[in-house]
Amino acid sequence: MPSTLPDGDPAPTTGELPDSALSGLGERPFGFYVHVPFCVTRCGYCDFNTYTAAELGPGASQRDYADTVVEEVRLARRVLGERELPVDTVFFGGGTPTLLPPEDLARILAAIDSEFGLRPGAEVTTEANPESVDPSSLEKLRHGGFNRISFGMQSAREHVLRVLDRKHTPGRPAAAVREAREAGFEHVNLDLIYSTPGESDDDWRASLAAAIEAGPDHVSAYSLIVEEGTRLAARIRRGELPLPDDDVAADRYLIADELLAEAGFHWYEVSNWAVSEEARCRHNLLYWTGGDWWAAGPGAHSHVGGTRWWNVKHPAAYAQRLAAGVSPAHSREVLDAGDRVAERLMLELRLVTGYPLADVAPGARPVVAGALARGLLEPEPFKAGLMVLTLRGRLLADALVRDLLV
Repeated sequence: MPSTLPDGDPAPTTGELPDSALSGLGERPFGFYVHVPFCVTRCGYCDFNTYTAAELGPGASQRDYADTVVEEVRLARRVLGERELPVDTVFFGGGTPTLLPPEDLARILAAIDSEFGLRPGAEVTTEANPESVDPSSLEKLRHGGFNRISFGMQSAREHVLRVLDRKHTPGRPAAAVREAREAGFEHVNLDLIYSTPGESDDDWRASLAAAIEAGPDHVSAYSLIVEEGTRLAARIRRGELPLPDDDVAADRYLIADELLAEAGFHWYEVSNWAVSEEARCRHNLLYWTGGDWWAAGPGAHSHVGGTRWWNVKHPAAYAQRLAAGVSPAHSREVLDAGDRVAERLMLELRLVTGYPLADVAPGARPVVAGALARGLLEPEPFKAGLMVLTLRGRLLADALVRDLLV
């Protein structure tokens, strides 16, 4: 949840959506994202809309946060009308959602269920830091309806974690995975970051080995991005740390894919691997395949039927608006047909299911032919009318999308 809000048109105080957004609502998968913006400390690389206790200021509190989010859930029901709209997936992200008591998270989930209804078998995920949960809190979360959990591991090497300003007790991520399994969580993800300054190939291999050994059924691995305004960016600018190298990042990705594949993980999105189709993150797939979602919380970004909007950033402003019976939406944009085509291509090409050749613009066909000749696309799916990235293609996915959209 980026900390900087984009430009857009003013959003109505009622939260009302245009008719074009509501058309077809319920025919596409529908999910809920809940942003919990609280952290114990701010990680040096993080540019998300998060706040430590010292940064919150007056007018906002963790104690009252669940009640405020429930008000937005009720607002969502009013805005979206009375049509049947069962929720396929719910994802609590942050920040650190598990800084709230499990009872608060369960209460927000119960409000979503009460207002919309959870579809049978709905995926319900919360992010967590390994240090922010214990067997008791995990059991309460599972009892409250959560069936998937995503732990921010990032690295197994202490010197790498120090650069990222992450603090883990050695072995704690693996213990958290075990405790989640014992509490009955069906699916467990570990998040990793590679290309941190000072990280070696051996460090990265050790982190992957530790993640695999911990026993999750899903691993996400992202190259470190240096965001302006972060402590990490300032340290690099002062020359204290080197800027991450693109070639090094590519090598680390190849290592990740090799070791994860050997351990039985299969890529299904450029940065995500799962041991089975059931273990894939259905909420993220909803994002990547053009579904609808309502995102509650300060700075949260929603999308329904080609209309995207985002809430005010600060928790105090967010709480004040809802207390006054006003939508917390700050601005919005209505995507035109060209925007939606570009976004679909950008997202679906990153998936193992690929992008239909028939939907490629005629002017981009030479680019497609060139990508096949350069080994960026798998030949067999191509014969069946699909563009599916090869391993080399995954490394060059962003550049390929740019070329296809020219």
